[in-house]
Amino acid sequence: MPSLILEGGTLRPIFSAGVMDALLEQDLMFPYCIGVSAGISNGFSYISKQKRRNLEILEKYRHDNRYIGYQNFVRCRSLFGLEFVFKEIPDKLIPFDMDAFRSYDGRLLVGVTNARTGLPEYMDGMETEEHWNMLRATCALPVFFPVIEMKGSEYYDGGLCDPIPIRKSIEDGNDKHLIILTQPKGYTKQFSKKNALIGKLFKRKYPLLEEILLTRHERYNETVKFCEQLEQEGKAIILRPEQPLESFEKDINKLRDSYQHGYGLAMNNMNEIRKLFV
Repeated sequence: MPSLILEGGTLRPIFSAGVMDALLEQDLMFPYCIGVSAGISNGFSYISKQKRRNLEILEKYRHDNRYIGYQNFVRCRSLFGLEFVFKEIPDKLIPFDMDAFRSYDGRLLVGVTNARTGLPEYMDGMETEEHWNMLRATCALPVFFPVIEMKGSEYYDGGLCDPIPIRKSIEDGNDKHLIILTQPKGYTKQFSKKNALIGKLFKRKYPLLEEILLTRHERYNETVKFCEQLEQEGKAIILRPEQPLESFEKDINKLRDSYQHGYGLAMNNMNEIRKLFV
């Protein structure tokens, strides 16, 4: 069975949104979809078959302080306005088609990091509820988000533990993969002093989280190499942007260009992508 793998990256997955809209245009719905952070959040609009929805959100609200703004820390201890992003937008402003979403008969997994155990967990996206706590959790980068509580546990961004959840897909029996990355070929994640500082800040409450933050770059780089090995073996197709995009890119034209780049790249590779379903 073919799988769709979605990397996160705050606003960088607008590239992935372009890829997924090309898939929708070609009526290609993957029966297994897994991802983390903004990657899987954008993936929900793919599952609900709402083309251009992710782009429309950024076009309209990237510069709205209710969406991203430091005053949100006062409201909800987050750089992002959690109620605005996860309630007002999907409920009222750019409605999410829950009926179409529920008609999806495949498997949808949302990767999160358990703050207490330091281990990855994969939640059933089809069990999402009205407050979108699952998506809040997978996007909850420490400091930028508060910890998200669900079912008696506490969670942070899924990309901390498993930034590109290809191994989980293989473990679940999938043998062909479309992997959408959000960094250009050759990108290498470096050790981050910021992550080291965040680890120290959280060490007392979440001692196992510190090691996750300190080794995040190693895990990411190793996983990219593994994905590239799968591609060389003919088991995966990797789509990734040719140019980098800032995680918090402010230029709407650059965001549109990244979306269009993803769309065009997918269309140019559509014959090969279709072969994953054979």
